[in-house]
Amino acid sequence: MSEKNDGADRQAKRSARERLQVEREREKQKDKRRRTLVVVGAVVGVLALAAVVGLIAANAGKGGKEAAGPVTAPSGAAGKDALAVPTGSSEARSTLTVWEDFRCPACKAFEVNYKDTVHELEAKGLLKGEYHLVTLIDGNMGGSGSLKAANAAACAQDAGKFPAYHDVLFQNQPQETDDAYGKNAKLIELAGKVEGLDTPAFRQCVEEGTHNSWVAKSHEAFRAGNFRGTPTIQLNGKDIFADQANPLTPQKLKEQVEAAAKGTATTGGGKASASPSASAPGSSTSPGPRAKGTGGQG
Repeated sequence: MSEKNDGADRQAKRSARERLQVEREREKQKDKRRRTLVVVGAVVGVLALAAVVGLIAANAGKGGKEAAGPVTAPSGAAGKDALAVPTGSSEARSTLTVWEDFRCPACKAFEVNYKDTVHELEAKGLLKGEYHLVTLIDGNMGGSGSLKAANAAACAQDAGKFPAYHDVLFQNQPQETDDAYGKNAKLIELAGKVEGLDTPAFRQCVEEGTHNSWVAKSHEAFRAGNFRGTPTIQLNGKDIFADQANPLTPQKLKEQVEAAAKGTATTGGGKASASPSASAPGSSTSPGPRAKGTGGQG
């Protein structure tokens, strides 16, 4: 009986050791799987972080980094937060507020059709302008031409040459999909068309993007204003370029400004009537319907 008992005991102990060994192997496998999951999770986390950093870097390369830095307004900037470039006589009774983008084809169309009238009224001391520069097309089409052209225009303002350089930029505007104004060399080349503008100071201002942050702040004001698109043209605070049923023409703009200077306002038929403020434009035909910058809203 004792030999049988001893044999049974040894068998029981051996079975217990085998079960213990199996259990240990299971635990080792579990530990191995846990370590693998931890390593995989760490790798995924690193890759995700790298992706985020890459996205940030990419966005910075598209303009975020270029518009970083202190907000430096150009010389003589006016209006709320000094975000407008003033033109004309500060004593003029009428103010033309213009929101535009140097890459925007519709903005060029406005400038081509109204430039001579605006300059004439400014020269007579009847009209002052407030130009707000935005970067709508950069956001819609990609690139940095809107930003860099606006900065260059602000640099021209520092030199007292904004109106002339502003006109040159629109006269030489590239196709909307062509980011030619994203190259500083092109902007400096065009400065050669304005007498006395291509100076070391102007070149340094363009190359360093001195006013980039100011342009970015101007664009934020455009977005906050919920404007329909570019160009947005206001005369004495009223949008005069959006009414398709009663379209504006250069002649009507002239009549409204002259009437305001006399203390009267034009009626729908174009005749002056006694009134302290200007009313809606008249009813003669315009060069064509208003077109927005690509993408419409900013």
